[in-house]
Amino acid sequence: MSYVIGVDVGGTFTDAVLDDNAGNIVAAKSPSTPPDYSVGVMNVLELLAEQVGQSLDEMLADTHHIAHGTTSSLNALVMGNVPPVGFLTTAGHRDSIYIMNVEGRYLGRSPDQLQNVQGQEKGHALIPKKRALEVIERIDRDGNIVVALDEDSARDSIRQLVDQGVAAIAVSLLWSFRNPVHERRVRELVHEIDPTMFVALSSEVSPRIREFSRNATTIMSAQIGPGLRDYLGELEGRLREHKLSGPLLVMQSNGGAVAAAEAPKTAISTVGSVLTGGVIGSLSLSKQLGHKNVIATDVGGTTFLAGLIVDGEPVRSTTTIINHHPINVPTLEVHAIGSGGGAIAWIDNGGNLQIGPHSAQSVPGPACYGQGGTEPTNADANLVLGILPEGGLLGGKKALNMELAREAIRTRIAEPLGLTVEEAAAAIYAVQNSQTGDLLRKTVVEAGHDPRDFIVYAFGGSGPAHCARYAAEVGVDQVVVPLGQVASAFSAYGLASSDVVLAAELSDPAAVPLDPKQAERNFMQLEEQALEAIGRQGLTFSEVVIEREVDMRFTAQLAEIAVPVPNGHLDEQILADAADWFDRRYAELYGEGTGFRGAGIQAITYRVRVTGVLPFSPELPPLAQADGPDSSAAKIGTRPVCLDGRLGYVETDIYDYRELRAGHVIEGPAIIQVPTTTVVVPHDTTGTIDALGNLTILPN
Repeated sequence: MSYVIGVDVGGTFTDAVLDDNAGNIVAAKSPSTPPDYSVGVMNVLELLAEQVGQSLDEMLADTHHIAHGTTSSLNALVMGNVPPVGFLTTAGHRDSIYIMNVEGRYLGRSPDQLQNVQGQEKGHALIPKKRALEVIERIDRDGNIVVALDEDSARDSIRQLVDQGVAAIAVSLLWSFRNPVHERRVRELVHEIDPTMFVALSSEVSPRIREFSRNATTIMSAQIGPGLRDYLGELEGRLREHKLSGPLLVMQSNGGAVAAAEAPKTAISTVGSVLTGGVIGSLSLSKQLGHKNVIATDVGGTTFLAGLIVDGEPVRSTTTIINHHPINVPTLEVHAIGSGGGAIAWIDNGGNLQIGPHSAQSVPGPACYGQGGTEPTNADANLVLGILPEGGLLGGKKALNMELAREAIRTRIAEPLGLTVEEAAAAIYAVQNSQTGDLLRKTVVEAGHDPRDFIVYAFGGSGPAHCARYAAEVGVDQVVVPLGQVASAFSAYGLASSDVVLAAELSDPAAVPLDPKQAERNFMQLEEQALEAIGRQGLTFSEVVIEREVDMRFTAQLAEIAVPVPNGHLDEQILADAADWFDRRYAELYGEGTGFRGAGIQAITYRVRVTGVLPFSPELPPLAQADGPDSSAAKIGTRPVCLDGRLGYVETDIYDYRELRAGHVIEGPAIIQVPTTTVVVPHDTTGTIDALGNLTILPN
């Protein structure tokens, strides 16, 4: 027997899924254990071992590999819980990260925020100026050394940062992506002074043109790199002690995994790893269910994340945004806000109810956990509303305290707003659904798609409790809640389903028509780099797939589009066809007539993506078939539940998911209790269990 295990470490819970490559899948869930998340990973692996009837050592000895994803890095960046880092750049260019190319004034903001200029918060610089220093050097746009690196000045700047107690140093020098020699030498100088210092180089993290975005990406990678390095080292050490034979892989934002030893060098590429796992899991499930267009939504304890599958392929992006700053690494397109089950409800200075982005996480957790948390969260509101069972979570293993939940809501929300506790809880539920619906609107509508052409997949511990409402916010009728053997561990299932994917890129701006020989040289250089890297992963692949693309834009514009380029020999016609493809795609995205071919087209960044296909394709096993649609045998009682503040509390049927079978139909309003999550079937909707055990919710 050879197992594949996916592990999803969230801010509140750690999920795991095991596939034995023989059609059997088991899942487990356990509280996360900050600050040492590796303890929670080992705990959840123990639960898997119990289910397969082996000791932990026996199970890990039979494991082909573990694919690991975590929101801890993303949560740290979103909430600003990062250690102090230093920044070194070319003399005269330090202020680029404070000027922010003007982008920092508008990236990630809604239209109403952009219009309120005076109300905009400007104080979101990545690091204080005292930790941003310069070195004397200069490389030109062609990669030629104009001014040699002044090593004495570099040492002086490095010592200043070390004396300030920084945990890492980000190095981003001008035009280093064309010639990284000075950046590499600066790293050597850092390690001469402090051999243990974590160093992030822009030429390795984001070898692209555009100074501010490259700087921001490198700094944020440095902010999470030391923590990721230490965590993965500790985790892998524990796994090896318990006889893990295969490699530990870490999920990346691009939809594939990478060896744990490789991940910290480009730590920023892992920040979207958990939703990436959810998208890959959704892709796998959508093929089984025959769905082409899917909105994948993952609501965990800390974050709400959304991604798209269009025409059977996940939507990719070359850039994402975190805290108003651009992150320039290849990624599956991910949108995230701090609005999970543990997101804290609070009242702003204007008396408005807000949810998140700060989270109670697993420690201290929501007030109802009884672990010292005093601030009200989505989970507390759902308990007061009757959505969550007073008997507790995880099949009763995680006790919930109603009085503590009510007290937190009363003191922090209800009394300040002049509401009853129940009204305040209903308001929290409504605001949560509204703001998550807003994110879906941004994800789908602003990308040029009609939400009515999509199906929402909802997973994570909190997603099934809210999915029908946030789907309705954007006009999506059909919602699928993946349950079966994976339930709220669906992202972990996606991690177990993932292959190894590595990307290499290089900016080499040039105007169309392109020189075929130069374009081919660029791609060959990147393919050699990516293939060499994939050979270091310690795995045997059933095949290795190479994909090429180049980012193009109209001259003097900023909107770039990734254009596919065929493998093999390139000629003028192939590159001309690529430019024509860009022209058509631009019109599809931004509207007919918005492009101006007469201005010219430029190729900016070349990219190669190499996929090592693993010999495992986990599929959800079928569920036993019911005799008919009557689900009354799975009904375990009723309780008052408020799903709509206008309707108040309604006596609502409660079902035990373990007693449901394929073909069972459930009329809303209803609550389905799953050991690892809770599903809401709202008023005027119907839920149906499909052949794989998933719940499909449709309006009546």
